[in-house]
Amino acid sequence: MIIDAHQHFWQYHPVKDAWITDDMKVIQEDFLPHHLQPVLQENGVDGCVAVQADQSETETDFLLDLAAQHNFIKGVVGWVDLRADNLSERLEHFSRFEKLKGFRHIVQGEPDPAFILRSDFCEGIRALSKYNFTYDILVYPVQLPAVAAFVQLFPDLRLVIDHMAKPYFKTGDISVWETHMRAIAEHPHVYCKLSGLVTEADWQKWDAAHFAPFLDVVLDAFGPERLMFGSDWPVCKLAASYTEVIGIVTDYISRLSADEKAGIMGGNAVRFYGL
Repeated sequence: MIIDAHQHFWQYHPVKDAWITDDMKVIQEDFLPHHLQPVLQENGVDGCVAVQADQSETETDFLLDLAAQHNFIKGVVGWVDLRADNLSERLEHFSRFEKLKGFRHIVQGEPDPAFILRSDFCEGIRALSKYNFTYDILVYPVQLPAVAAFVQLFPDLRLVIDHMAKPYFKTGDISVWETHMRAIAEHPHVYCKLSGLVTEADWQKWDAAHFAPFLDVVLDAFGPERLMFGSDWPVCKLAASYTEVIGIVTDYISRLSADEKAGIMGGNAVRFYGL
């Protein structure tokens, strides 16, 4: 089974989706299941995990409603206020939804590079284990030192780094990012998504060869059993087609064994999220 472990849906609104700036006009429109399903079918993808793009419970409800209507949406990574006083009540509520697998906070947007280590945030993260929820880590490389400390605090929680922590593909600056990613990968409960590659590269001039040194690092550090493919559709449309995006990963892993390739392209996501 091939699973896209990271994609988004939205009904575009210029205020709610202000992060979609005017240089991103190609995605300033609605992207819903009926847009994605034929694309998945064309590329031999059996299902997907829908990940939050807006920090509201309304977003979580929106994704869960779509997942209830479309069987190819195998799981949802939603949002909940992890610092809320009533967090236990909210997690109890969301635990009733079989397709809700975990949560994400847009930590990359927080001005404090150590935000992820704040005590109130970590208290909320700790509460996820009771309900067997996962947590997606969305950060920039500058936040990786905090992430390295963060992952040590929650050895029993399944964690995944989104988009390989958005390395500096444009400059090729790999050394500091590599040091932190290798330290994070030493913890076996942490996975990494091979996603968001083209959107961090030059949208007009990217080349698959630019990604190889970075992919080499995560393959060596995490191993094929803790990597998972994600398209980051529709954000990927800024720079590439879905077919091009999946091709970057399948071409790169072509030298691996059949079992290793099957894991990266779906099996690891099934196991991590409990799809």
